Amino acid sequence: MTVTEGSQPRRSTRSRAAEVTGRIFGGGTGTVFALLIVVFAVVFALNPSFAEPPSLMAFAKKAAPLVILAVGQYFVMICGELDLSVGSLVGAQVVIAAALIDGEESRTGPVLLLMLAFGIVVGLVNGLITTVLKVHSLITTLGMMLVLYGAIRLWTGGAPTGALSEAFREMGRAGIDMPLLRQLPWALIIAAVIVVAAVVLMRSPYGRTLVAAGDNEKVATFAGVRVWQVRTAAFVLSSVLATVAGLLIGGYAGVTAQVGQGLEFTAITAVVLGGVVLGGGRGTVVAAMAGALTVEALFTLFNQLSLPATIRPTIQGLIIIAAVAYAARERARPRQFIDPDPEPGPS
Repeated sequence: MTVTEGSQPRRSTRSRAAEVTGRIFGGGTGTVFALLIVVFAVVFALNPSFAEPPSLMAFAKKAAPLVILAVGQYFVMICGELDLSVGSLVGAQVVIAAALIDGEESRTGPVLLLMLAFGIVVGLVNGLITTVLKVHSLITTLGMMLVLYGAIRLWTGGAPTGALSEAFREMGRAGIDMPLLRQLPWALIIAAVIVVAAVVLMRSPYGRTLVAAGDNEKVATFAGVRVWQVRTAAFVLSSVLATVAGLLIGGYAGVTAQVGQGLEFTAITAVVLGGVVLGGGRGTVVAAMAGALTVEALFTLFNQLSLPATIRPTIQGLIIIAAVAYAARERARPRQFIDPDPEPGPS
């Protein structure tokens, strides 16, 4: 099909409606930030005191673990995979830390190193099974989720034991005292550093190959990209960031049998709300971060409206279904070919 200069194909009402729907459900940085502003405006209208700096810092402290999980999930999703094990990994890390530290401050450092090593091992197992054994990441990480969930409950009998040290909990619940903000949470600082580091990483050669692997694996392979290494590293990053999120959640919420439960789906919801396409190849770290903040703001709005907590998975499910449907529609739509050098017609 040849398109001459000055002429544009006429778009139907249906195509315009599909474009609008895509911009809403397909996300994108501008869209998700606009939604975030709207949600915050409604929350401020319902509760003006929420706009005060201490309340905003409390919100940031609570949202920081989800932002970190969303960044980790972004690395996996942008290369065309999924990680369903992060929620169980968060729970496992907190329970293991509490059992091993048992309130002893001197054990905090060694246990933190053990948590980091455990997170790396889980990420490597997820990545190698997915890339080397060619098991779909959905099945691999679902299996890992169940393994971690069952192992921890078998070990603890369903009732976590031990206690976290004050040094362990400081990162999740403490901060820097400041006059206006009252407290600048360590959790917010850690999340901000991780987001900046992720943005820098995605601008590096590794980040570009990560996107290329998600956009078209065959083309990336022909271009010399070792796709299996790139994707395995993405799973390791996801597990390491889940470990960091577990550190903050343990400090903020303590040790319970429900720690980490459902966080994998919340993280996926945040990333797809930020416009990262399921299947990989498109999306930004900033959009994933904005998606996480928007999800947390929605939960705050639900609390302000006194809506039941059971509505949360419903909203998450609707967001994921809409994102998957839009991504499938975009992939099924034939691309319009524009001849760059049309042959001249008869004079």
